[in-house]
Amino acid sequence: MSIQNVQQALTNLVKLHETLLEISQEKTEVIKEGKVDKLQAILVKERKRVRELEKAETVRIQAVDAYVQEHPSITDASITSLLEYIEMEKDRADLEASAISLTEAITKLKQQEELNRALISQSMQFVQLSLDLMNPSLKNMNYGEGKPASSAAKRSVFDSKA
Repeated sequence: MSIQNVQQALTNLVKLHETLLEISQEKTEVIKEGKVDKLQAILVKERKRVRELEKAETVRIQAVDAYVQEHPSITDASITSLLEYIEMEKDRADLEASAISLTEAITKLKQQEELNRALISQSMQFVQLSLDLMNPSLKNMNYGEGKPASSAAKRSVFDSKA
């Protein structure tokens, strides 16, 4: 197998990660708007892309393994070690550019998903706070057991001595 197969697998992974980044940005806007029904539709679309990404990753692993088996001098199946053994400068530059693009796409996706997680967490805190404010606490429900009785409340309206 040639290095072009590895290159093609990396390019496919970059495209899929960029698609996931777009979906994640769309998800951010929907979270800001608070539209749960749209969020569910986006999550379905995201799951589909994640499955495609898993399949593409399997293809990449197979392409790298096949290349490593053809070149027994390669001891490690990482991009760094593959770059060391590639003889053609163009192939090396293309593979390095794809690896950098993939790393950047993954980093951007992680940042975007961290933002989404923070937004959802804040939304949940707001909902919990709203629920806490709407529901009276048990301390407020006990009308006077915790308070000392005042001296005015102990007096009777009728004077029993009279």
